[in-house]
Amino acid sequence: MRNGAHLLFYTLRELIKLPFYWLYRYRLVHKAKRWKLPDHIGIIMDGNRRFARKSGLMSIGEGHRRGADKLHEVLNWVYEFKIPVITVWGFSLDNFQRDTDEVEGLLDLIETKFLELIDHEDIHHNQVKVRYLGAFDRLPESLKIAIRKAEAATEHYDAYVLNIAIAYDGREELTDAFRSHIREQGKQGKDVEQVAEELEAASIGPYLYTAGLPEPDLILRTSGEVRLSGFLLWQSAYSEFYFCDTYWPAFRKIDFLRALRAYDLRKRRFGR
Repeated sequence: MRNGAHLLFYTLRELIKLPFYWLYRYRLVHKAKRWKLPDHIGIIMDGNRRFARKSGLMSIGEGHRRGADKLHEVLNWVYEFKIPVITVWGFSLDNFQRDTDEVEGLLDLIETKFLELIDHEDIHHNQVKVRYLGAFDRLPESLKIAIRKAEAATEHYDAYVLNIAIAYDGREELTDAFRSHIREQGKQGKDVEQVAEELEAASIGPYLYTAGLPEPDLILRTSGEVRLSGFLLWQSAYSEFYFCDTYWPAFRKIDFLRALRAYDLRKRRFGR
């Protein structure tokens, strides 16, 4: 009885708050028209498992499914505010160390979502180019095929870019970039000493997973964790950071707007 009363009280409290939430969100949307907005936003989509546990869901997999569905909702906000590049991180190389059933279920879910992107109405209507970032060789063959199909189906678009980081690790990306640069220089007949002497920061850019794209202006992480965990290590040198307590599946438009507002209030100096 006590639990039922508590649930009723919680529901009534949320219903009372709802009109104020909508009003606050409306005001933020209106103000956002005057804000300085990022050209590239990176999102660490964190908290699916904790959301599942806290919400009493039947399985961790259901938390991951709701997190995957949330991305389409967030993309609609990206289109609304005309942010041309978004990079999302949903699975790290370290995540392979989790329970086998969870990993296999998550990779199956990711494959399903990539297949959905091939013919997704919003993706094609908004002309979104889909790109994969990460250790491609670590993925199951069926997922590789789904990624290639999604990239091929959207490669001619240039209004928006959606980078999806799966099996991604920032240190691995830098290792790959330096390795590729050294090999390319070796093909030109240069020895190690010459390669080292000529090496500059600008030499690495063309070999990063995000080559050709602007660096992220704003990086957002959900779930209350205050760290990057290796996300876009090189590219985030001058990024602004915003950490949100909300778990990714529960991420609301008002949370997104608060992040954009925080970015607008920052004075970016780029090390100067």
